[in-house]
Amino acid sequence: MRGKVKNKRWLKWLFGALGVLVIIIVALLIFINVFLNKSKPLIEGEVAVEILDKDATVIRDDIGVPHIKADTDADLYRAQGYVQAQDRMFQMDLSRRQASGQLAEVIGADAVDTDKFFRTFSLRDAAEKSWDGYDDEAQEVLEWYAEGVNAYMEEAKANNSLSFEFSILGYEPTEWTPVDSLTIGKFMAYDLGGHWNTLAVRHWALNEFPEDKARELFIEYPEDAPAILAANKQQQVQVAGEFDASVIPPEFNGSNNWVVSGDKTASGKPLLADDPHLGLSTPSIWYQMHLESPEQNVSGVIFAGIPGIILGHNEEIAWGVTNVGPDVQDLYIETPNPEDPTQFEYEGQWEQAEVRKEPIKIKDGETEDFEVLVTRHGPVVSNILYDKEQPGAVFSMQWTALEPTLELQAVLNFNKASNWKEFELALEDFQAPAQNFVFASTDGTIAYKANGRIPIRKTGDGQLPVPGNSADYGWEGYVPFDELPRSVNPENGFIATANNEVIDDSYPYHITDFWAQPYRYERIAEVLEASDNLTAQDMMNLQMDQKNLYAAEFLEDMIAAVRDSTKDYDEVLSMLEDWDQIDSKDQGAPLIFHKWIKQLPETLLADEFPKDVYKMLDGKNHITDEMMRDAFAGNEGVWVSEYGGTAKWLVDSLETVVAEIEEEQGNDLADWSWGEHHQLTFPHPLAGASPIFAEFLNPEPVPIGGSNITVQAAAFTPDGDVDHGASWRFVADLSDLSSAYHIVGPGLSGHMKSDYFHNQVDDWAQGDFHKTEIEDDVKGSTLILTAE
Repeated sequence: MRGKVKNKRWLKWLFGALGVLVIIIVALLIFINVFLNKSKPLIEGEVAVEILDKDATVIRDDIGVPHIKADTDADLYRAQGYVQAQDRMFQMDLSRRQASGQLAEVIGADAVDTDKFFRTFSLRDAAEKSWDGYDDEAQEVLEWYAEGVNAYMEEAKANNSLSFEFSILGYEPTEWTPVDSLTIGKFMAYDLGGHWNTLAVRHWALNEFPEDKARELFIEYPEDAPAILAANKQQQVQVAGEFDASVIPPEFNGSNNWVVSGDKTASGKPLLADDPHLGLSTPSIWYQMHLESPEQNVSGVIFAGIPGIILGHNEEIAWGVTNVGPDVQDLYIETPNPEDPTQFEYEGQWEQAEVRKEPIKIKDGETEDFEVLVTRHGPVVSNILYDKEQPGAVFSMQWTALEPTLELQAVLNFNKASNWKEFELALEDFQAPAQNFVFASTDGTIAYKANGRIPIRKTGDGQLPVPGNSADYGWEGYVPFDELPRSVNPENGFIATANNEVIDDSYPYHITDFWAQPYRYERIAEVLEASDNLTAQDMMNLQMDQKNLYAAEFLEDMIAAVRDSTKDYDEVLSMLEDWDQIDSKDQGAPLIFHKWIKQLPETLLADEFPKDVYKMLDGKNHITDEMMRDAFAGNEGVWVSEYGGTAKWLVDSLETVVAEIEEEQGNDLADWSWGEHHQLTFPHPLAGASPIFAEFLNPEPVPIGGSNITVQAAAFTPDGDVDHGASWRFVADLSDLSSAYHIVGPGLSGHMKSDYFHNQVDDWAQGDFHKTEIEDDVKGSTLILTAE
């Protein structure tokens, strides 16, 4: 009897404890929910914004696009700053900190190396130097925008309603300045900027490999510059070390765009499509908005932290971009003075470099002293390639974006342009990064210009570092604006770019030898050429096209080489032979092909490079593609011959790939699928800190088709995470510019409790576009920003 009483007491205690635990958990969840809701953007009702001269209206439509209407441009840009800060304040602050090299101040010691990298790259310094070049009107816009951002910050601090990320990291954002916006603009130039790292790798290769072996690592070998080759061999700069290649942007931050004349459309008016390819994350790099005042009515996207609309349309024109990718970053081999490392040799004299003090504040740590040396050519970058600088030569970098430039001024003028003449005039101020602009107007004009500063070199073609101690090297200006590649109303009725080669050998200036693989462009041109009755829906369908022309070029020869060597993979090869060469998520063949093609440089090259140097090498598949072309034509090169021949290279690569797929998806080929491996993730910057954060801040992974070489761009990591692609999709029909079609994945809000946080993930995966109006009858949640 006593035992039963004890058991009842124990059960009573257990249930009581469980009840208390449940109450604590429920209370904790309620607290977290209340805490998160407190920082959720206010999108309905009224809020006083005292900096406004008159009331402004913000209507968020059914997918969360803010439509801002104000009586003056001053209030329009103030409201734009306020609204962007509502949805994206943490992203904006993180962006300016990363570009400025100020992450360690809020994250801690783990961010010090990243801060050193961006302090060395001098983005904020370049932004500060750009400010004085802006005209009074553009400076006013930047100041109005900053006023709006700061009005929101002051309100949020007073109400303790800053976004939850600030509480997690334990800090508050500081005042926003116009230079912060310009610095974010410079960061985008960095993200799309150049190939300095590849120059460093080529320098290393010339000193580590026989010349014939190093030659095959170049896109085009610079045979006409023996002095440059000699200088790279005589003055070796340390490259291999502890470099963190994760800070290097994806090698082809590319895009697709095209414009079709009315002669080829169902409406008789032009069609324009654009999908810039950048990192895919939560929140999106883009913020879609509609801005309206008596001076303008413009809709499209902008980077969070910047005023205006950089890509989109107004009532009379539409425009879009892809990256030209010119050689705009040159490395110089600098010789330091043994007696004073802040001096460098130039024309037989020691020349004093600028020494810029860059103390790095560290959260919960002591400030670390850091210096950036700036030669006549640019900042010395060798100290970010390895931990301890060695005596001898170092690299400095010259880059167009480190000069004062006026991109935002161009953007503001795009927004108000009404025809090609006005738009092209505005392009003169868009100097870095160089972009392929396509344009269409309601008057029927279609046009294209590869726009931006592209250097003219005294000697060399930008493929190797050059001597820094001689006036024989360096830049002597830029390709004249009127001589940049350009086309207006071409006879074939369309213009398309996909980071492909945009000029032929007759063009008198060097742009680059490092163009993107041609497959996306070829597929776009193939579709546009085939019809004279194109519609906006056709453009949207083309943006989701998964045809793989890479496989069309190589796969037959790859299969034949393996079949001639072994019978071990007949079933796998049969699957590839039966494939329709569509990168569908439901098929197994795309999985085999893409893993195989990606494995080729790993098999052939990786073991002969230090790991960090190999990661720095851009264009690995460009290199091995050319090696395959030569081999299939009967001209095996040094790398392939030394490995043991084409067949061995292909068989060994396929063996590795098949083993990986079997481990991941099993031994039954019928169960293999591209979508099982290739999945859309949109990771949040805090998700890597904890699985709990990842659970709440990342959307569920979505199996998708496409790849890095299809028009439906979906580049992926070795683990299959789709982390790079069409960050925004846009189609405009010039027969009716009262609206256009958009997708911004994963959504427009940066707040996890917002309805617009991940509401476009499935739309992105499936190609479901949203129609965004710029008329007065837009419906949605209405917020009045009151002046009093």
